[in-house]
Amino acid sequence: MKIYGIKNCDTVKKARKWLDENGVAYEFHDFKKDGLTSEKLDQWEAAVGWEALINKRGTTWRKLPDELRDTMSAQIAHQTMLENTSIIKRPVVERDGQVSVGFNADEWAAW
Repeated sequence: MKIYGIKNCDTVKKARKWLDENGVAYEFHDFKKDGLTSEKLDQWEAAVGWEALINKRGTTWRKLPDELRDTMSAQIAHQTMLENTSIIKRPVVERDGQVSVGFNADEWAAW
């Protein structure tokens, strides 16, 4: 299992704590510090769609110009996520060839 996110993100902290407490082995990739490739983002977009990857509740989304938010498309979203990884909903999880976004303890327990 590989977890992608930002070390200081509260949701990522909760997810990592849950994994640690439940003895689940994982690798953590901080895309703020370690970066994110266009190819990796392509994989996620193919798996879950660009809409699922955009965190519309965060300050990064709210700080975008209205014109950009109103005209968001797959291509614009891709470039925006690469330029500012803080807009990506976290954590992004790769597990058994699947990709999921966000943390829900009940869903994770069902894994």
